[in-house]
Amino acid sequence: MDIQSETSRLLDAEGAEPSGPQSEQDAYLSKVKNSKLYLATFASVLGPLSFGFVLGYSSPVIPDLSRTSETRLRLDAVQASWFGSIVTVGAAVGGLLGGWMVDRLGRKLTLMLCSLPFVFGFTVIVAAQNVTMLLAGRVLTGLASGVTSLVVPVYISEMAHEKVRGTLGSCVQLMVVIGIMGAYLAGLFVDWRWLAICGSVPPTLLLVCMCFMPETPRFLLSQGKKREAEEALRFLRGSDAPIQWEWNRIEEACSEQSSSFHVRDLRDPGVFKPLLIGVMLMVFQQMTGINAIMFYAENIFEQAHFKESDLASVIVGLIQVVFTAVAALIMDKAGRKVLLIISGVAMAVSTAAFGVYFYLVEAQSAAGGGSHADLAWLALLSMAVFITGFALGWGPIPWLVMSEIFPVKVRGFASAVCVLTNWSMAFVVTKTFQDLMNVLTSAGTFWLFACCCIANVVFTMAFVPETKGKTLEQIESSFRGTASP
Repeated sequence: MDIQSETSRLLDAEGAEPSGPQSEQDAYLSKVKNSKLYLATFASVLGPLSFGFVLGYSSPVIPDLSRTSETRLRLDAVQASWFGSIVTVGAAVGGLLGGWMVDRLGRKLTLMLCSLPFVFGFTVIVAAQNVTMLLAGRVLTGLASGVTSLVVPVYISEMAHEKVRGTLGSCVQLMVVIGIMGAYLAGLFVDWRWLAICGSVPPTLLLVCMCFMPETPRFLLSQGKKREAEEALRFLRGSDAPIQWEWNRIEEACSEQSSSFHVRDLRDPGVFKPLLIGVMLMVFQQMTGINAIMFYAENIFEQAHFKESDLASVIVGLIQVVFTAVAALIMDKAGRKVLLIISGVAMAVSTAAFGVYFYLVEAQSAAGGGSHADLAWLALLSMAVFITGFALGWGPIPWLVMSEIFPVKVRGFASAVCVLTNWSMAFVVTKTFQDLMNVLTSAGTFWLFACCCIANVVFTMAFVPETKGKTLEQIESSFRGTASP
């Protein structure tokens, strides 16, 4: 088949001007059918759904295991801290492993394989006879979460075109928060063992569904598999799409990066600039305190004197789902940078207000005051605003930007560094959260998070590029300081 002739005929039929690259792009995208792209995205985001369930699992389970009648499984304060945070240790290792796997095994096979430690980890938790087995199961599910958090954004970004890449990329975080809310909600009705069984369902579906999905065209081209890459691109764009316009750009970028990654490549501004931005986005995301707040949501509400703390956690999860969905819908219109700034400001205000709440509560307690019910609204409002702000920007966007800004040949390595940074910071924050509450007081801890959110905003305004509406190849060219392809 003469793809070039087909492209010219279909573009002419659209009335496009051959000399205008933007008009060619519009004409091409108007012929693209997204149904199979959406199907492949849905299959892949069962992975983030699984690791969202892992993140949310500790919130209803820690109070349950802290008062269980099975003494060999009962968690004391230190063990509960490890149960919540050790997932991040496994995830950090999983990020490194995932960086190697996506470059050696491909995006699709890596995603399929990561379903196994999810299932094995939850199985170990169900069969646990002691605290060590509980922690081992959490490490395994954390390992799978680390691999998933790396490979799914890369898989989606390499499949999607620029018109919908932001929306589809945001679905990663959307499914994470749906998984978190699912764990909170199920925790209201079932005990910790049945909750672990529920957590095994999404990764099982992931393994089955991904059997029918393609590898990404960019990875196939980087492996010299042109025929398979063309078939994958046709599958994702629809049989009527004149894929040559997109094919030429992908092929040109892959040919320029035919060599493998070497450490000396870090001197290339097209590599070290996006790598630094990606790493700092991950650092700042965790410095907001989001994982500490989500891991210990019920504990926080108990300390804030909410009688129905488990129900309050479900409400928090619901808010996160709704506003992450809103972010996905507006991502390709509002842009990444604007949403990050709005998100950072909202989180700074809300964590500062939460600090004020705890300061007033502690002051009342010191003065021998009675009920704190008159201040409970401030805690709930602060939490709601924080989750809303995080869901609109700093939740989905760092992962989305990470998947967009790295060249193909360093995508595995650079993504692994970002994921390792993210989960390492998550471990530090979640493991030290209770210590911070003891040393700085509850108020001081949340004011510290507020300062970090202000730093997020400054960093975004100064260094984060806008990637809305650009192809991956155009984004790469902007870092190199060359003309867009």
